Amino acid sequence: MKIAIGCDHGALELKNAVKIHLEQKGYEVEDFGTHTADSCDYPDFAGAAAKAVAAGVCEKGIVLCTTGIGVSIAANKIKGIRCALLSDVMSARMTREHNDTNMMAIGAGVVGQLLALEIVDTWLGTAFSHNERHQRRIDKMMALEQE
Repeated sequence: MKIAIGCDHGALELKNAVKIHLEQKGYEVEDFGTHTADSCDYPDFAGAAAKAVAAGVCEKGIVLCTTGIGVSIAANKIKGIRCALLSDVMSARMTREHNDTNMMAIGAGVVGQLLALEIVDTWLGTAFSHNERHQRRIDKMMALEQE
């Protein structure tokens, strides 16, 4: 599985740790930056990662900033993206089972590295339920992009 990853300067250290963790688990990671601690704008990196997921270049995406809020909003502006801001394992599992999210966001200032890696593993390791009611709700949610 190929995973898009992107962050701003506030989450560079955590992004690098997540990237190494994913590669050690055998995932292919496309890193959309940032690559330095210089101040930068999170929509540039979250948007690029989300576009790669929406285009099918990457199967899933992970975006990070200090709170996770900005990158999740930016990613969700891309048509076809369902990005969940996650700070706990249960939400990571439920958003895959019920919402079939294709991206997740983490706040480096909110979630420590060990918990972040557990959230990532849970999110990637959980399949969509394919339950009819969940699919119906996803279809309705995605139809809102057309309005």
